[in-house]
Amino acid sequence: MPHKTFDIIQRKRGWDGYFKLDVYRLQHDKFDGGKSAILQREILERGHAVAVLPYDPVRDEVILIEQFRPGTLSVQERYPDMPVWLIEIVAGIIEDGETAENVALRETIEEAGCKIIAPLEKISQYYVTPGCSSETVTMFYGRVDASKVGGIHGLDEEGEDIRVFTVSAEECFAMLQNGQLCNATTTIAIQWLMLNRDRIRKEAGI
Repeated sequence: MPHKTFDIIQRKRGWDGYFKLDVYRLQHDKFDGGKSAILQREILERGHAVAVLPYDPVRDEVILIEQFRPGTLSVQERYPDMPVWLIEIVAGIIEDGETAENVALRETIEEAGCKIIAPLEKISQYYVTPGCSSETVTMFYGRVDASKVGGIHGLDEEGEDIRVFTVSAEECFAMLQNGQLCNATTTIAIQWLMLNRDRIRKEAGI
């Protein structure tokens, strides 16, 4: 397969608020050896995120969180069965000067009220919606002690209202299979746990 190239003809900032929107005019190589037409594409510069799967291999429990998500509102108008409060894993945006690992440790405390008690294990790094956004997610597994986890967490200054709860691994797998976990990040994390749970528990001496 020959090396493919692209040309950015113009890039300008269309919106510069909390989220940033860049407007590109570009052209790229095609698989048939030609060039595409000059395309205009709007790209949301969302930033880069970190997600953490908090799992207690001793208790065989997953920590999940539930919170209101405004991006669901227009979806529910068309698909009333889709929820507005989503069940998720811990996640947050990487701020200037932070590493992905720093964010994982910080967000687990802020959102779930517990600490990572062993070295993080990287699960994956992936694009979220590459057709219209530059956002990536770096995902980790973090070992936790789930024995005292629960309650309401989050930062008031960020408007967070997060319910924290634990479920057994088997119950979590059932939630995925019956459609309760309807966001991609959580789906990826729980599918990874399905594949790696036995190894993780064995490494923890279980």
